[in-house]
Amino acid sequence: MELTERFINYTKYDTQSSEDSDSVPSTAKQLEFAKYLTKELEDENFSDVEMDDMGYIYATLKGNVKIKTPTIGFISHYDTSTDACGKNIKARVVRNYQGGDIELSPGIISSPQKFPELLAHKGEDLIVSDGTTLLGADDKAGVAEIVQAMCYLRDHPEIDHGDIRIAFNPDEEIGMGARHFDVKKFGCDWAYTMDGGDLGDLEYENFNAAAARVHIKGVSVHTGYAKGKMINANRLACEFNAMIPENEVPETTEGYQGFYHLLSMKSRTEEATLNYLIRDHDTQKFKDRKNFILNCAKKLNQKYGTGTCIIDMKDQYYNMKEKINTNMHVIEIVLRAMQQVGIPPKVEAVRGGTDGAQLSFRGLPCPNIFAGSVEMHGNHEFVSVQVMEKAVQTIIKICEIAAKYNE
Repeated sequence: MELTERFINYTKYDTQSSEDSDSVPSTAKQLEFAKYLTKELEDENFSDVEMDDMGYIYATLKGNVKIKTPTIGFISHYDTSTDACGKNIKARVVRNYQGGDIELSPGIISSPQKFPELLAHKGEDLIVSDGTTLLGADDKAGVAEIVQAMCYLRDHPEIDHGDIRIAFNPDEEIGMGARHFDVKKFGCDWAYTMDGGDLGDLEYENFNAAAARVHIKGVSVHTGYAKGKMINANRLACEFNAMIPENEVPETTEGYQGFYHLLSMKSRTEEATLNYLIRDHDTQKFKDRKNFILNCAKKLNQKYGTGTCIIDMKDQYYNMKEKINTNMHVIEIVLRAMQQVGIPPKVEAVRGGTDGAQLSFRGLPCPNIFAGSVEMHGNHEFVSVQVMEKAVQTIIKICEIAAKYNE
């Protein structure tokens, strides 16, 4: 099966995860795709193919060398974002894109004026949706690339490689993808997530991340008799958010600058709930940001009474740089692979997180490599066929170089 066909087949499955679910995976529809993918891996005759009851898929491409080599792995998630519609995706290929507007559907236009990243892909074949849904290249492009690379290595025994483990998981988009990942079963010396953006992306720094749920308790009284009695939780919610610095939100930050993000808010007079994301690359600044949120709650409680504002806060993941710094060979191998494939590497700190961040702190060094998705999480998402092919070549070359790592 060709890479493009494989990827488009994957996009036909609605695999959106859900933050409102306590099940694993968070949506049953993810399991439908997981079953399809498991059968595909079995049909491709990979070894040790297994899907557990939570939808985590593991498989092996056995090595073809007699010397002892490291066991390396490649990982992608198959769930898609909830930021845009993820069902009834109609993927198509725009052949030999020459710049200018792409009409996804009547009245829905992807224009370089709004999405200048398009211009970097002139002359390439772009896969797009019809503009009413996301495409799902984040991260089904990564899934397709890994499977395609393993098929190529299987069919080309002249390329030396050790045992290669592959894994695909649900619920990355809700920050839970690595939670139930079986690192011991995976059995790798190190691994790579194929979940980065455009050509050449290589990421081994990411945000430290926390989520804060702000509960505000109000007092509802008839408005005609409210003086001195009512505590309007709607207004207190606005007051709380007004304490957040305007220049420390996603809309005003870049690079290594951290932020607070008001993810959602639900309120009425009697009660309100605000959900925040807290992000920073620097460990101390990350701690300071969490304390700032706690101090905002303290101010409301001092003003309106103890128990008015309660914070539930939990850490989500940490900056993997701490763990990669002591395992820099995993980065050096990627850089060599990209050089040999002819890809200029773009080593950047990701303004987000990956499953690899959590896995790195669980003993599996796991930086992130480009998969090709651009404008991800939105209806104008696209991926270049040629970039996906370069990702496949990069995986193959990493496997070849890693087989000689102990020599």
